[in-house]
Amino acid sequence: MSEFKLPDVGEGLTEAEVVSWRVKEGDTVAINDVVVEIETAKSLVELPSPYEGTVTALLVAEGEMVPVGTPIIAIGDPSASAAASAPTSPVEPVEPPPVPASDMVIDLSNPAASGGGEGESLVGRNKADRGPVRRPRRGSASPATESGAATQMQVQGAFSQGGAQSQDVVESDEPAVPAREAPAPAEADAFVPREALTGERARVLAKPPVRKLARDLGVDLTSLGGSGRDGTVTREDVERAASGSAVSEPQVRTSYDAPAVTAASGSPATSGERERREPIKGVRRMMGQAMVDSAFSAPHVTEWVTVDVTRTTELVERLKTHRDFRDVRVSPLLVLAKAALLAVRRTPEVNSTWDEQAQEVVYKSYVNLGIAAATPRGLVVPNVKDADRLTLRELADALAALTATAREGRTQPAEMSGGSFTITNVGVFGVDAGTPIINPGESAILCFGATRRQPWVVGTGAEERLEIRDVCTLALSFDHRHVDGQMGSRFLADVAAIMEDPATALLF
Repeated sequence: MSEFKLPDVGEGLTEAEVVSWRVKEGDTVAINDVVVEIETAKSLVELPSPYEGTVTALLVAEGEMVPVGTPIIAIGDPSASAAASAPTSPVEPVEPPPVPASDMVIDLSNPAASGGGEGESLVGRNKADRGPVRRPRRGSASPATESGAATQMQVQGAFSQGGAQSQDVVESDEPAVPAREAPAPAEADAFVPREALTGERARVLAKPPVRKLARDLGVDLTSLGGSGRDGTVTREDVERAASGSAVSEPQVRTSYDAPAVTAASGSPATSGERERREPIKGVRRMMGQAMVDSAFSAPHVTEWVTVDVTRTTELVERLKTHRDFRDVRVSPLLVLAKAALLAVRRTPEVNSTWDEQAQEVVYKSYVNLGIAAATPRGLVVPNVKDADRLTLRELADALAALTATAREGRTQPAEMSGGSFTITNVGVFGVDAGTPIINPGESAILCFGATRRQPWVVGTGAEERLEIRDVCTLALSFDHRHVDGQMGSRFLADVAAIMEDPATALLF
């Protein structure tokens, strides 16, 4: 039997959440088969199995946060495990010689007083010797009670009158069950409504994190009607009960992060709540902490420039029909990325790092270009390694693969580490510009705003005129500890110049 422990999937992560199991108990897996999907503080990760065999146990429930090194699944040979744990055959008790019924006085409060030795009962006696014996009904009186004492006296009196009367010691007309025969199945095996159960038999379906939340909030799970799949009690059910709200009808989720919808109408569920709480975990927690660390450690300065990018949009349209770009997505972001990579050559400070501990500025001879991507799980910033060494077509392919992976939530931790400069494209949301926060470990971030058709003054002197042009705003935030205003302005002006006239890229 082998236990697969949660590994550290990169960058010293200490815990992860089990999002979904891809296998169940009894499934056969081979080495490198994906068995579980987890969410770390950086991304969703699929874990392959390091063992082959049969899944004998899933040790962690979906939705549970577990530390690195915790066993999460057991894989092995179930037949070998079952053989090792199978109980040995019980030994038949040795039957003592029969004792005449007339010589017996049975004290029900002392099993050892049956005459068969210490701790011995009537089990093992011949049916003819002991007469019919009834299986005790549940809740029958004990000798310690008044009714139990009366029953004991009746039994003693009956046996003291001889063997013939011993056949009549039956308290009801239920069928007699010989003691040597296997006991009849307990009533617990039959279906009983949950409302009639107590204790462990009333245990409801709920994941471990939900049970812990219920304990913390003092909510009795057995009093709730689960709104999850198969009646599972969800976190929302517990929170509603804790706040005194009524339990809503069962709900379904269309995706991992989609809002709950009612099964009947498909509209957003309304339970009368004025607030909704969602735990901060995974990518969102990491993003929040990183932004706080960056905002309060590096003094941010942001500069803007508004640019006529008509020639860039015309270039993009020409590239879409070019034979080398017909099978790849081309957008103004591709041209901006290339412009930033070229501008770094003249202002390497925006691609450097301030090392606070060593009190040094680290200059990098490579550019790992990060592209900020908004995903359902939070903001991630994967980067293209050595982007400055790629051709325009290679850069287009890398950006397409990067964004597709990010949207699916499959970006791996290694793809988000080691970034040196970042671009955030808020224009896709129709936003003109912003003051972005620098990605931790970097010194600058470039914000690309929406491109709009608007009046623009073109020409100079007597040739000035108004035309409808494609215009956008670029904003650069930089670390003012070592990137001063001159450096930031020069970099931003160089990028703007290339976006205004892509032909000037030949000058870099």
